[in-house]
Amino acid sequence: MKKTLYLMRHGQTLFNLRKKIQGSCDSPLTDEGIRQAKVAGKYFQDNGIAFDTAYSSTQERACDTLEIVTDNKMKYERLKGLKEWNFGLFEGESEDLNPKHPNERTYGDFFVNFGGESNKDVEKRMHETLTQIMEKDGNNTVLAVSHGGACYTFFLKHAPDVPFTGLPNCAIFKYEYENGKFTFIELIKHDFTKEI
Repeated sequence: MKKTLYLMRHGQTLFNLRKKIQGSCDSPLTDEGIRQAKVAGKYFQDNGIAFDTAYSSTQERACDTLEIVTDNKMKYERLKGLKEWNFGLFEGESEDLNPKHPNERTYGDFFVNFGGESNKDVEKRMHETLTQIMEKDGNNTVLAVSHGGACYTFFLKHAPDVPFTGLPNCAIFKYEYENGKFTFIELIKHDFTKEI
């Protein structure tokens, strides 16, 4: 039986606004981030998408986004496996310090030397966590709120040949899940210029 996963990035945070590396540390949603989450919630509502279950990273910015998207009308589970990439000593520093490798699609294991995770670490825990979620009985249509780096590593594992066009806040990856396999369907980006 085919199941559907909506894997979503959280709304804009103070660190996003200030161009800080966020990773495993946290910062609150901005007013714009709250509005973005409301827009994402309206997308689901307008398209008649109802969730059997919902999951969030344990980080505040993801939990707050999920609560806004579901209008606080849904119980959900917080899972550490959905947390953002740990960037080690780079946490809280300027995004200008991120290593730039024009021919590489990820940071590889760069952050391991600074107490963080490699892209393979993040990919493995995201895959394991999301597989466990989708294997549960009754989890046919699922919302999982996570983070930019974590969502991106999962995307690269399951859609390596699909061109990547960026991941704005509250963007939603739609996947189908069947027989232990995730199939990328689309990346949904919102028009935040519209009033809600």
